[in-house]
Amino acid sequence: MNLLGLARHGLNNFEQISIVCVLITAVISLVYAWLLRNNVMAKDKGSAKMQEVWNAIRVGADGYLKQQLKTILPAIGLLAMALFLSVYVIPPSREAIAEFGVENARNVVAVGRTIAFIMGATFSLIVGQLGMRMAIQANVRAAAAAQRGFNEALSISYYAGTVTGMLTDGLGLLGGTLIFVVFGTASPDALLGFGLGGTLLALFMRVGGGIYTKAADVGADLVGKVEKDIPEDDPRNAAVIADLVGDNVGDCAGMAADIFESYEVTIVSALILGLTLVALDPTHSLKWIVYPLIIRGIGVISSILGTFAVPIWEKFPIKFLRAHDAEEAMFRSYEVSSINTVAFSFWVAIAYAGDWRLAMLTTIGVALAVVFNPLTSYFTSTRKAPVKEIVKATKTGPATTILSGLSVGMESSVWALVVIAVSFIFALALYQGEPAIFVLYGVAMIGIGMLSHTGNNVAMDSFGPISDNANGIGEMAWHDMHDENTKKARQVMADLDAVGNTTKAITKGVAIASAVIAAVSLFAAFITDVGLVQERLGIANVLSGIDISKTKVFVGFLLGGALPWLFSSLSIRAVTRAAAQIVEEVRRQFRIPGIMEGTVKPDYARVVGISTASAQKELIPLATISVVLPILVGMILQVEALGGFLAGVILSGMMLAVFMSNAGGAWDNAKKSIEDEPRDLAANTGKGSERHKAGVVGDTVGDPLKDTAGPALNPMIKVVNIVSLIAAPIIVKYQQLGVWGWTVVALLAAAMIWGVASSKKAMPDL
Repeated sequence: MNLLGLARHGLNNFEQISIVCVLITAVISLVYAWLLRNNVMAKDKGSAKMQEVWNAIRVGADGYLKQQLKTILPAIGLLAMALFLSVYVIPPSREAIAEFGVENARNVVAVGRTIAFIMGATFSLIVGQLGMRMAIQANVRAAAAAQRGFNEALSISYYAGTVTGMLTDGLGLLGGTLIFVVFGTASPDALLGFGLGGTLLALFMRVGGGIYTKAADVGADLVGKVEKDIPEDDPRNAAVIADLVGDNVGDCAGMAADIFESYEVTIVSALILGLTLVALDPTHSLKWIVYPLIIRGIGVISSILGTFAVPIWEKFPIKFLRAHDAEEAMFRSYEVSSINTVAFSFWVAIAYAGDWRLAMLTTIGVALAVVFNPLTSYFTSTRKAPVKEIVKATKTGPATTILSGLSVGMESSVWALVVIAVSFIFALALYQGEPAIFVLYGVAMIGIGMLSHTGNNVAMDSFGPISDNANGIGEMAWHDMHDENTKKARQVMADLDAVGNTTKAITKGVAIASAVIAAVSLFAAFITDVGLVQERLGIANVLSGIDISKTKVFVGFLLGGALPWLFSSLSIRAVTRAAAQIVEEVRRQFRIPGIMEGTVKPDYARVVGISTASAQKELIPLATISVVLPILVGMILQVEALGGFLAGVILSGMMLAVFMSNAGGAWDNAKKSIEDEPRDLAANTGKGSERHKAGVVGDTVGDPLKDTAGPALNPMIKVVNIVSLIAAPIIVKYQQLGVWGWTVVALLAAAMIWGVASSKKAMPDL
């Protein structure tokens, strides 16, 4: 048997059939996404007023995405050339020589890595852009469906999010598997390009989308809610359309691209580490690189089963199994996916790989994702003690509200770290007595398991902005508040919006945890790959670990720990600058006669333009910092210090990301808790009260933390790790820099200074 020419890679019949089935599964995922899209698009878009609001959101988002594409294409082209040339610096790997021969290995890998880079960037762009466009198409349809009933509105919102989730699953699985089909055991050489393409686009989308959405949100809240005491999505507020656009470019496009690249890089690291185990295995079994691909395929099927079942739980025929609300229906479907994946992973691990421990690693990964749901929910849910504590703190003003939220965020980061550490301890226990590479591979496999239900995770996240936008469209378009149907529809959208806020917070936690697992996997691959390169170059002292007691390594560790703080500072500064401009613009428009009376329409496009310009300005400088600093550290302090740098980035970045995400989520839900109270200014309750104003201040502070700086750290951590992995062989070869080497260092230092200076420069007035 020689399916797709796979026999030349040494795969047996079962492995060949499995790889073909994985490819078919990827296609099934894309077909399922297409069918769901058609189902959503067949729904009506409601009244003319609803479509007017929706069209303004659509035009604003389209304009942002077109401008973003113009900004990032030159950077993609430049990095594609750099990747192509990087292959010619060191000798090709023995796997590449075995696959393609001595004469062709270098050229094939150079072309393959470059094409894979472009493919990874393209797939990430497709996931982000198509996912966001699908969300925009769904929001008005969900609002229209709310006038007919809860279940239909839920189905539209969730299935539209599932389209993005299945695109993420399908394209990630398709890309990684196709590269394996072509390159076989040499696939890590090309997969590095695939991973970098995805991570870089995710960084652009996360940073740009995060700045856009929070600048608009902060500006809209400060003037609309605090100063003018009007509702959140009041059409008189000039920033309201930009705010609704921002939900899509930040939460939909940014999150989808973020999880997509985590999905990619865990495969990259698993295959790099798996190849090392193939060499150590006396039988040279390829199970170490085939098993992760099979598990990914099983995860896609599980996600399809789980996501399809979500609306069914609401009307399940067996009463005691019926879901009480949308949140319970989503979690129950996630459990269905989890049980399916775990059961089939044991069958594959025992029947094919002959090692039950592989299935246990998958189970640990699935369990880690499941555990992060209640953990994040505890610190951000309105029903739990931490948020209630913040609500209580609002009685004494904004200062105590801020302090209470800070303490909640700090504590949550500790427990998140403990949960991840425990999962690593399980991997250590499973392979106790084995060489360290088995434990490192185990960590990568935990990442594979954790992201096996990417379709579910992205669906739950996209559900949030879709329901939020639908609620906003209803707020702006439904004016007859005495009509019973309107009241019911508003309540349906309010309920779905509340669930969406919870699912967004939870999936942010999963995204951060998956980013950490992916980064640790890449860190393990970094150590392994550096050792292999040193062997090929004939270097005597081969790196087998990172010695933190060495001064250079410790300096690298300190610099790595500082990078997330610098990156976050510049991201928040960008939001502050843009929000200040939007505040001034919204205030100016409120002074126009007729705006507050509702007889004159605000200039929404001007605020959209301010947000777009602010977001685009920050993309290249922040990406430059993320790419350049690890190379600088490696060239000056050498490759082991670069390993210390990566360890610092992972530790500091993970704790800072969880802290910012959960603190912001807790402040947001504390504000919502007060808004749900009966309005009584004398009793200091409800909207417009002093407690509410304190809650809005907390939410405003938390907005750039939870939706800009925190989430942007996820792709930044992975960009730094994968750039280091690609640059490490070059750093190993050219340990003595010489004149040309120091010239490169000077140029990189100049680029770093430019990146920081550009991010700190004030924007000119528009």
